[in-house]
Amino acid sequence: MIKRRGFLGGGLGVAGALALAGCDMPHEIAGGFTGIDMARGHALRDEAWRKAVPSAARRARVVIAGGGVAGLAAARSLRLRGIDDFALLELEDSVGGNSRGGSVEGVACPLGAHYLPVPSDNAPEVQDLLEELGLRRRVAGRWQYEERHLCHSPQERLFFRGEWQDGLLPVKDVSPATLAQYTLFSQRVQALQRDHRFAIPSLRVPLTPALLALDAEPFATWLDRQGLDDPQLRWYLDYCCRDDYGSGLAAVSAWAGIHYFASRHGFQAPSDEAGDRDAVLTWPEGNGWLTRRMAQPAAPHIHTGQVVTRVAQTRNGVEVDVFDLASQSLVRWQAEHCIVALPVFIAVRVVENPPARLRHAAAHLRQAPWLVANVHVRAPLADRPGAAPSWDNVIYGTRGLGYVDARHQALDPTPQATVLSWYRPLGASASDGTVGRRQLFEQPWSAWRDELLAELSVPHPDIAALATRIDITRYGHAMAVPTPGLLRQLRATEAQEGARQGQIAEGRLAFAHADWSGYSIFEEAFTRGHLAGLAV
Repeated sequence: MIKRRGFLGGGLGVAGALALAGCDMPHEIAGGFTGIDMARGHALRDEAWRKAVPSAARRARVVIAGGGVAGLAAARSLRLRGIDDFALLELEDSVGGNSRGGSVEGVACPLGAHYLPVPSDNAPEVQDLLEELGLRRRVAGRWQYEERHLCHSPQERLFFRGEWQDGLLPVKDVSPATLAQYTLFSQRVQALQRDHRFAIPSLRVPLTPALLALDAEPFATWLDRQGLDDPQLRWYLDYCCRDDYGSGLAAVSAWAGIHYFASRHGFQAPSDEAGDRDAVLTWPEGNGWLTRRMAQPAAPHIHTGQVVTRVAQTRNGVEVDVFDLASQSLVRWQAEHCIVALPVFIAVRVVENPPARLRHAAAHLRQAPWLVANVHVRAPLADRPGAAPSWDNVIYGTRGLGYVDARHQALDPTPQATVLSWYRPLGASASDGTVGRRQLFEQPWSAWRDELLAELSVPHPDIAALATRIDITRYGHAMAVPTPGLLRQLRATEAQEGARQGQIAEGRLAFAHADWSGYSIFEEAFTRGHLAGLAV
């Protein structure tokens, strides 16, 4: 992981850090941990509810275990097929998984994923969803997206060498050698795009020997072999990997590093001809806007506060044991089919006699821990020179990924209070995320507050004075990390078991989660959930 550029050492604390940044000491700031009840997951891990005896029985034609994007997509798929007899069981008190939204002091903000790139024709299922939600329509024979939901300009900026610049690739006063490496990397990506297919969702791309070779080695190693060692380029690529995969370029495969660019927009060096900036859909509450609308038609079938403890195939169907947190009792659901829309590391614990493909995937997948902090500020922040305040604001060389402004999409230009959502991945601290998860669980709220204020006070020296509340959401297993060799392992399992385009079924069970793609984005989770709904 890139170290921060010599400032704000880890042991300074908020007083020393803010003093170095030239910032006033903070007043009392309210806040705490919110959004995820980690004790529920730990109780499942420790099998606290496994020995309970079912006290009630319920029936449904289909049970969906898990209410993240994949589970909601499966529910929608069933609904479109006319199957209305299903139950969706969710651990938390609201559905949406890593794509949920919330609010701080009345201002809507994301609790996780905060945008969706306009999908290509490789993701027709996602395109259909957007059409259903009124975000996409055909005008004069061409598809158009609802502009008020597209990210407004300016879209992104980087704080680099004392001022803000437009875009996230460092360009202020960089050397000719740096610019040459930007161009070289752009050429490498273009060549790979030309010679091989990259697409989202990735399950629709056949694995060629060349792609498997990229999958086999770390991205950092591939860059070394290409002679791409420029610090500014490496920082940017590391940032991109941490943003999408939760871990840096030393931890992810070269396939993943190239896929980040080649599956969508390529890589534009400053010398490249100017093209249209990628269009993304975003909302104040992030992708919670999408998951709430996906959940609405399924609301009568959604049961929250349900801890799935056992999934077992029987002679006549499926049994799903669930600990109901409200009644503190175990309920047994009986169904014809179960769609297991759970992270793989959970699915392998709760599925009785797990099939070989599930055990194989669980043995190879690693999850990155993640933290999202929503900071309510009572007035606009003071700013440094350069590019104007943007939706996405990144600070060069820091451990965090910067922040997004919840009011960026607001049509009212009046300066007022807003919420800044700060993202901090912890996946690179250990190959399996163990150290990062321990830090996430053990470090107090005040320590995360101090780190956030120290980082953001560099471009905004008055943030500590203006912040009134900081709510922090912790994800111990936020996303799968596409480590070297993972793609081969996952695809080999699917091929051996005869799975078709993500329809990972085993008898009366169908598996649906972004984990099966080896990395976590909306399009992967949604497509696999949709296909699982077709498979039952």
